[in-house]
Amino acid sequence: MDTATEKDINQITYKISRLNISDSIAWLATEFPGKVTFSSSFSAEDQVIAHAILSNNLPISIFTLDTGRLFGETYSVWSTTNEKYNTRIKAYYPNALVLEHFINEKGPNSFYESIENRKQCCYIRKVEPLKRALAGNSIWITGLRAEHSPERKNLQRIEWDEGNKIIKYHPLLLWTAQDVRNYINEHDVPYNALHDRGFVSIGCAPCTRAIRPGEDFRAGRWWWEEAGKKECGLHEHAKN
Repeated sequence: MDTATEKDINQITYKISRLNISDSIAWLATEFPGKVTFSSSFSAEDQVIAHAILSNNLPISIFTLDTGRLFGETYSVWSTTNEKYNTRIKAYYPNALVLEHFINEKGPNSFYESIENRKQCCYIRKVEPLKRALAGNSIWITGLRAEHSPERKNLQRIEWDEGNKIIKYHPLLLWTAQDVRNYINEHDVPYNALHDRGFVSIGCAPCTRAIRPGEDFRAGRWWWEEAGKKECGLHEHAKN
């Protein structure tokens, strides 16, 4: 699918509106065989979706973006997930030559120096590998929730991503953090241990910290930048 029409979006939205998470993903897999993929960062939300896919043996490909600077705990939950569900989640990595040039030119921690450097780092480590991962697919499933940031409050569960020419589905969009936690506890889903230590949104280790009481969800990401600029480029199309 090169471009989705408003009619396409509305038809899919109508169909999944009456289905639970597992059934909606299963329906998409049937309607778009071999063309549905799920991107996981091993966040609590993503683990919920992975469980729905893997425990039901749904024919959905799952991938992750290994930036090379993830927390050890993230690799641990990745490994545990593979073992629990007898799967092998595919990893996409930055272009080695491009990353090598960037680091040699600007240094390993240049993202602290300017937003331009940080966004360039995010592009190399995340955005470009994402484009490779999404190529050839029609549906991209994500773990975005409306509570994550003001920019995501007006998202629709089904939307067209013009930048990547793909339909995005956010099955947990209206879930609360407690909904996610309840599902994980009820289904014994493996999750990142950092969540128990105040880390809410977990990305690269140098760019993520635990949040303090009263801080919003995204406060722990790129904390040295202004709040309105805290996006890495993976979901910029969704801004309103």
